[in-house]
Amino acid sequence: MRGGRSDEICHCQVCLGKYTLLGDEENPRLSMFDRRLPCFGCGIGWSCFLLGFLCPIIWYVAALLYCCKYYNKDPRERPGLAASAVLAVIFTAATIITLSVLLICCVNKRFLNSCAS
Repeated sequence: MRGGRSDEICHCQVCLGKYTLLGDEENPRLSMFDRRLPCFGCGIGWSCFLLGFLCPIIWYVAALLYCCKYYNKDPRERPGLAASAVLAVIFTAATIITLSVLLICCVNKRFLNSCAS
């Protein structure tokens, strides 16, 4: 019954007429994504996005998956992976700015202490 119309009922021994196959005759790829996403239905991307607030390294893992085009396996993963990649870039920029400011403050304090003595 594969490739059949959606209004047909399956008559095999396994289903016993309980299930109707879903499918689109014009675009058969649509029926590929009837299954649930992993990670409680949120998908890997959005799970990494949320867990990244606890451990930002997870954003970099999701950014790597985004750059490796993991979303080609399931296009529903793309928005979450993209959001995690954007947060990875923002976190990197914030870390560099924070470390630069701390380094400048430490150098200035050391310079001021050496001038005072």
